[in-house]
Amino acid sequence: MGPNGAGKSTLLNIISGTYKPDYGVIKFRGRNITGLAPNKACRLGIARTFQIPQPFTNLTVLQNTIVAAEYGKGLGRVAAENESLKILEMVGLLGEKDVLTRDLAAITLKRLELARSLASNPALLLLDEVAAGLTEEEIPRMLEIIQQVREMGITIILIEHIMRVMTKAVDRIIVIDKGVKISEGTPNEVMKDTKVIQAYLGEAE
Repeated sequence: MGPNGAGKSTLLNIISGTYKPDYGVIKFRGRNITGLAPNKACRLGIARTFQIPQPFTNLTVLQNTIVAAEYGKGLGRVAAENESLKILEMVGLLGEKDVLTRDLAAITLKRLELARSLASNPALLLLDEVAAGLTEEEIPRMLEIIQQVREMGITIILIEHIMRVMTKAVDRIIVIDKGVKISEGTPNEVMKDTKVIQAYLGEAE
């Protein structure tokens, strides 16, 4: 968590290899991956979603997911398709599997972004505002999907502004402001932290 501009997405970009840090070390499963290219980080088991989905617009929903399964998980064509169909059913996109992604609504693209990430067989999944743009009716289903991902043994780092998602989907929250960690604890502990309240609402006059 953190106010706009706090550095949340930048942190995910550094972990996933999109950005190289100016200093410091990123370790994953005991291995130094600082500055590792995104494709190599993916092969090691790090996947991420983006606030603005980036699918292959000339491919169908299923084809987009197959690409991730073939490349990220290293599956053959038939196995990749079977795995992709299971994931699309999990995220509620099986009915749209033959639709070109350029014809999808923004909210549906969010689910595809998640499906593609899961198809790459991650050990660590970086979710950047996966619930942004969802309606009140759609949020519970997304929470169910996140819980299913957790039950698969996948570790999740989640960036989110919707408190309903944060309080129900996570065990621990880290709050950053201007690139600095200002609070860490359970959702209940963090929500009561005066430093967090000040970061979001400003200093009282």
